Amino acid sequence: MPDLSVTGPDNPVIDDRIRGFPPGQSALPLDAIGEQGWKPYDGAMALPLISLDREAFAGNVALMMDYVRDHGIAIAPHAKTPMSAALAGALLAAGAWGTTVADIRQAAVLLKAGQRRLILANEIGGAAAARRLAALAANHPDAELNVFVDSVDLVEALRAAWQGRKGLPPLGLLVELGAGRAGTRSAEAAGAILDAILAAETPAFRLTGIATYEGAAATADAEETLRRIDGLVAMTAAFLPEVRTRVGDARPLIVTAGGSVFFDRVVAGLSAAVAADPDSRLVLRSGAIFFHDHGVYERGLAGLDARAGFRFGGQVRSAGSGFRPALRVWAEVLSLPEPGLAICGMGLRDVAMDQGLPRPLALYRDGAPLGRLAGAGVLRLNDQHAFVSLPAGSDVRIGDVVEFGISHPCTCLDRHAILYGLAPDHTVTAAYPTSFG
Repeated sequence: MPDLSVTGPDNPVIDDRIRGFPPGQSALPLDAIGEQGWKPYDGAMALPLISLDREAFAGNVALMMDYVRDHGIAIAPHAKTPMSAALAGALLAAGAWGTTVADIRQAAVLLKAGQRRLILANEIGGAAAARRLAALAANHPDAELNVFVDSVDLVEALRAAWQGRKGLPPLGLLVELGAGRAGTRSAEAAGAILDAILAAETPAFRLTGIATYEGAAATADAEETLRRIDGLVAMTAAFLPEVRTRVGDARPLIVTAGGSVFFDRVVAGLSAAVAADPDSRLVLRSGAIFFHDHGVYERGLAGLDARAGFRFGGQVRSAGSGFRPALRVWAEVLSLPEPGLAICGMGLRDVAMDQGLPRPLALYRDGAPLGRLAGAGVLRLNDQHAFVSLPAGSDVRIGDVVEFGISHPCTCLDRHAILYGLAPDHTVTAAYPTSFG
């Protein structure tokens, strides 16, 4: 898949090699795409394509920013969901403290886009990876980088990569406590990593805080999930005073956690510890919340509402109705081979299924909406086809366009080079290149 935002200029020229772009249309600069009046069901745009409801996205941004401001905390949204420098920049403009990335390449994308405060929320590997990070950082001496560490080996690898090199920005180390994925499993192990960092500190190589990720602790059992998450958050909160004792009162510290489903448990479990340490800052890393979906996050926010977790402004709010799914995939009906079955031109190369199948939402014909596609469902996907069950009596025809909701934005967006931004009437008004590599 072309990676337009890194292989071309800031305003690359787009043509019909890219999904969505009308076949036969003359090539256009990226910023001209939103001036053409296209719609995903107009018969001109090449399908399948993925779109962003700009109004829903803006509403989700405003709602989440209201939440973090009300709680007096910060947010560094995870950019791995859209890997769009433009959308990451929009979140910064809306008040985000910084941006989170998952690996060195993602950091390179955002650094080259001019962003400077990053949390690299993952262990990066060993000595070779540490050297790669240093090589990248050398090109961005004004960057503020913070990286997760959960082993003495990684501390040593990073120390060796930073030691004696001039021109590198300071590297902040975040001791990660974890459950279900990476991260130390005990305060004792975290203490050993803390010892190793403090023994190796220089002005350009320092401890900047502690980190965790609660979402990996989730299980199929809701009660067990909360028990595990609350235990992990409690261990993280208890580690903060130990770190403060070791580093003294003057140093600012980051305490970072919080995905898009259990951020309420993070705020409930860490706020008191952070409030007791006036030189520390709680930073959430929620990213997919700004896009939401018709699947895994729909279910996750229903769970959040069931535990009355979305509280701000002195009230319990409904996250499930407050946040709106902003992403859609659009595909044509290719075949009606038997009663009750439609084959649509969308498959595993176009949409995610790791956290649930896409959901048919609405039907369009000859450039006009026909209404909701009630009772239809996706049975399965292969590489380029969706097998859609239709209720008896459905008026679905060859060439109709189906609007699908998706589940799990993070593994859907990475299939697309362009995310088409839509106005409320579904007109394309913007185009966002993605940078998944």
